[in-house]
This record gives sequence, structure tokens and C-alpha cells, in this order.
Amino acid sequence: MSRKGVGLAAFDRHRLTNAQYASHGSNLRSSNAQALETQLSVFRSLLQQFATTHAKDIRSNPSFRAQFARMCAAIGVDPLASSNNSFSSSSSSSSSGGTSIWAQLLGRSVNDFYFELAVRVVEVCGETRGENGGLIEVRKVRERIMRTRMEGASEITEDDILRSVGTLKPLGSAYSVITVGSKNYIRSVPKELNTDQTLVLEAVQVLGYVSVSMLMVNLRWERARAQTSLEDLVGEGMLWVDKQTDTETREWEYWSPGFMLEITEGGLGEVAG
Repeated sequence: MSRKGVGLAAFDRHRLTNAQYASHGSNLRSSNAQALETQLSVFRSLLQQFATTHAKDIRSNPSFRAQFARMCAAIGVDPLASSNNSFSSSSSSSSSGGTSIWAQLLGRSVNDFYFELAVRVVEVCGETRGENGGLIEVRKVRERIMRTRMEGASEITEDDILRSVGTLKPLGSAYSVITVGSKNYIRSVPKELNTDQTLVLEAVQVLGYVSVSMLMVNLRWERARAQTSLEDLVGEGMLWVDKQTDTETREWEYWSPGFMLEITEGGLGEVAG
């Protein structure tokens, strides 16, 4: 019985077939890359048209501004990033250089809005670090900033706060956003929270405080583990200790500074009323 495809000719045909497949694959990749570049160019053009048409709404309306930012994110564009990093080389060679998409499309006013807001965020974090150990809820940052805004100034949303913190990343700052439970916090200290500390802070959100026994029962931790996590957070200023509890066990309670301040402010408001 004869065997087909044996010898040098078979190897030559095999190499030729592989080369043809490789060439075809290269052509497909090149074609797909060109099509993707064309699509990005079209998206950019439409984005520019939309921004030009609705520039006033984007500047003044926080909801509209957030929607525009989500549109950018949907096509992989960070409006606050340099255009050199956001689009293809054809867009980066424009006369705008390394300015952000906000600056290119809407002028410097919106771009500066986020940088100025970032400065206020840094100020609030610095002012409250003694109260919260460098971990403050985004909602509270917004409330503090809004209290100092002039009458008639545009509304600021939590989304604006989060984006402004993003502008600090190129500076290599310690400011970052973390999620504890269902809430966003701004951390203004370089220390990373470990898993146990994060779980404790989540538990604190329920009643405003926790105790060693509460962590032992609900998280099924050993006493030493619960005590260590609480003491670490107290040492960082992220929890305050109430040593004068009214419970029968006289167990110390570890409170969220922000929660205690809210109670204090509420009590003072009732007295004043």
C-alpha cells in the first residue's frame, strides 16, 4: 500500500500552508485594526458634535455632565485624561497637545472645575483628618463643600467628587476612593486597609459602633483578632472609643467618628430649636 504526502514535497506544502494562514491572519488583524480606528474616529467626531451642541448643559447640569462622562467611558475615553492617552495617534497630534478631552471640547472652564474641586476635596480631607483618621465618606465631603459654595453656584454631585479625586492620581498622591460596604470613602492616608479592618468598618455602618463581643458573635472571630483590628483602627483615628457605656457588661464601644459627630450636631440642633 502506497503512502501519500511523504517526503520533502509534503513538508514544503505544509510550510506553504502555514505561511498562507499566517499571512491571512495578519491581513485580518490589520483590517480589524483599521476598522476599529475608523470607528473611534467616527465616535470622536460624534462626541465633539454632541459636546459642542450641549456644552452649556454639560457645564451647568451635574446630571448631564455625568451622563456625558459615561458616554465617554462607554468608548474607552477618560475625559480627564490627556488626549495622547485617550485616542489614537491621529488625535494626539492635534494642536491641543496633552490637554484633556474636557479642555478640548468644552474649553478650560470645565477642565478647571474638576481641578479646583480636587483642591477643595484635599482641603476638606485635611480639615477632618483629626476626626476620621483620613477616611471620610464621599457624601460628607460633598456636604461640606456645598456649605461653602456661593449662592447661585452650580450643583456638585458625588460623581463630580469621585472624578476630581481621579485628577490627583498623576501627582502620585495618597488620595484614593475605596468602597466599604455600600458607601464610597476617600482615603487621604497612604496606609492600606486590610481585610479585617474593612469588615469592621462595614459592621460599624449598621449601628454606628461595634464592640469586641459583637465582632466575635457576628463574624465568628476569636477575641484577640477582634481586639487587634479595633485597636489598629483606633490607632489610625478611624474609630473612637467610648469607655463609659451603660451596658451591664461595661464593654467598650468603638464608634465611627462621623456617626458621633452627626449625633452631637443633631443634639445641638434640638437644643438650639
